[in-house]
Amino acid sequence: MYKEELLEKLRVNTRIQYDMPMTELEGIAYDDTVEQFIEMSRNVGSNVIVAKQGESLDDIVRRAYPEAKVIASDLKELTIATLNPDTVADAQSLNGTDVGVVAGEIGVAENGCVWVPQQMKEKAVCFISEYLVIVLSKNSIVNNMHEAYDRITMPSTGLGTFISGPSKTADVEQALVMGAQAARGVTVVIREE
Repeated sequence: MYKEELLEKLRVNTRIQYDMPMTELEGIAYDDTVEQFIEMSRNVGSNVIVAKQGESLDDIVRRAYPEAKVIASDLKELTIATLNPDTVADAQSLNGTDVGVVAGEIGVAENGCVWVPQQMKEKAVCFISEYLVIVLSKNSIVNNMHEAYDRITMPSTGLGTFISGPSKTADVEQALVMGAQAARGVTVVIREE
C-alpha cells in the first residue's frame, strides 16, 4: 500500500516530463570476428577446433575425447552419442556423462561466449557433463554482446544461457578449481555453414 501511495505522490507532483534520451551505442567491432572469437575463447580457457571441410562431427569429438565412454547429445549428425537428453527419464540420468555435445547459436568475439538455447529436454547436459562441446557456425559469430542480443530468438522453452569457457572458481585460499559448477573443459567446434 505504501508503495502505491508514494508512486501516486510522485505522479501528482511531476510538473514536466522528459522523454528518455536516444542513446546510440556502438559496441566494439573487430576486423576479423572469427579470429577474435578464437583468441578470446582460448583466453577464457576453451579449446577451439576449426573443422576442416567435410570433417564429420563424430571424428572431431572422438579425436578430442578419445577416452570418453558416455557421450550425450541430441544432435542427429553425432552418431557416436550414447545418451540423448531428449529421451532420458530425468536430469539425473545424465550423471556420469563424459562429454556433452550441444549446438551453439551465437558466438561473441569480444568475450568468447556462446549463446546456447535450450532446445533439448534436459539442459543439465550443459552443466553435468565433465566436458562440453559446443558446435558453432562460423557465420554466427558477432562482434559484441549488443549484436548477440539483437540476434537472439528465444526457443519455445524460453530458456538459454551464454557459456564462456569451463567452469572455474577460487576459494579464499586462492586455489583454482576447474569444473566446480559445470564442465571442467569446453571445446568450441567452429564449422563452415
